Amino acid sequence: MPFPPRYSAAVAGVILPAAAAPAAWAQALVAPETLPHDLSPLGMFRQADIVVQAVMLGLAFASVVTWTVLVVKLIEFAQASAALRRGAGRIEAADTLRAALAEAGGSGADARMLRAAARELNRSAGGARLGVGERVASHLAQVQARAARQMGRGTGLLATIGATAPFVGLFGTVWGIMNSFIGISRAQTTNLAVVAPGIAEALLATALGLIAAIPAVVIYNVFARAIAGYRLQLAEAAAGVERLVSRDLDRAAAGGRV
Repeated sequence: MPFPPRYSAAVAGVILPAAAAPAAWAQALVAPETLPHDLSPLGMFRQADIVVQAVMLGLAFASVVTWTVLVVKLIEFAQASAALRRGAGRIEAADTLRAALAEAGGSGADARMLRAAARELNRSAGGARLGVGERVASHLAQVQARAARQMGRGTGLLATIGATAPFVGLFGTVWGIMNSFIGISRAQTTNLAVVAPGIAEALLATALGLIAAIPAVVIYNVFARAIAGYRLQLAEAAAGVERLVSRDLDRAAAGGRV
């Protein structure tokens, strides 16, 4: 039945003039409650599916972990590197292993190297000099490996976050877009206003995945270079200990006092 001449449409209880009929009918195809009211990141999170919300929370937690590891490892690297630098200086300035050991304090890598070398010399006392240097070098290599492994703790987590976060975000995107297509099928409309919120929420998951992954990869590479520099410091300190042991053995062989 046609509308009266004065009016062309009655949509949601609102009488509209004839000139507005086409636009009114187009808007009437989309229920007002389906239109988004808040497209901010927080608003999209609240409106997202429970699976997409879980993905977003997981990625946000991974990002917090990344920056926490950065702060903790920066402090650890600064303290360990400074302590090892001072220890290597004391080793280089000492004339004998006993003198260097007396100056060493704490439980730093340099002190552990000196104690390991002293224990091996004590256990080898009275025997032949052959093989003492190799055994000391073996102990020093173990100390270096343990110190480098301890310094690298936590960086593997950064590598895992950097490698998996984009795919986790992509999973949230796929899930959100799938829900958007399901919404299109149920609403039986291709109006962009119906599907835009779900697509925006899905893309937000991808963005969070990149936000978590990119800093993790960059920070991991920075720490990888820092660990390589720390290994070099350990090697220099170990070389200094080996020189002290060699001097002490030479003095003992010449009948001097060690």
